Parts: sequence; C-alpha cells; structure tokens
Amino acid sequence: MGCSLEKNKKQCKCTYEPCSRKGKCCECLSYHLARKELPGCCFSKEAEKTYDRSFEKFIEINS
Repeated sequence: MGCSLEKNKKQCKCTYEPCSRKGKCCECLSYHLARKELPGCCFSKEAEKTYDRSFEKFIEINS
C-alpha cells in the first residue's frame, strides 16, 4: 500500500502554510507525536486554527 500524496493533501486540515509535511501523514504523525501533540487532522477546522494540538485540548474539545 503506497501513500497517495495528492489525495492526502486534499484532505489535510493543516492551516500552517509553510508545512513541509502536508500530505505526508506518516511524517506528520511522527513529528507531532515526538512533540507530545496530535496532528491537525485530529481536530475540527476551527480548533486546528488555534495551533493548540495538545492532548489536553483534544480531550477538552471531545469531552
């Protein structure tokens, strides 16, 4: 199974424009988990724009 970069880019919720990981879900997930946070795709469009991708924010929004 290969990565579909163009399909992933179309579905990506990340609003950080200079992001080099857009569409590269494996890289994105690794990057954010290493920083003890979740990637933007785990949040609503409105919540993602806050750039608070902490586990705490995820729990707050989804509780």
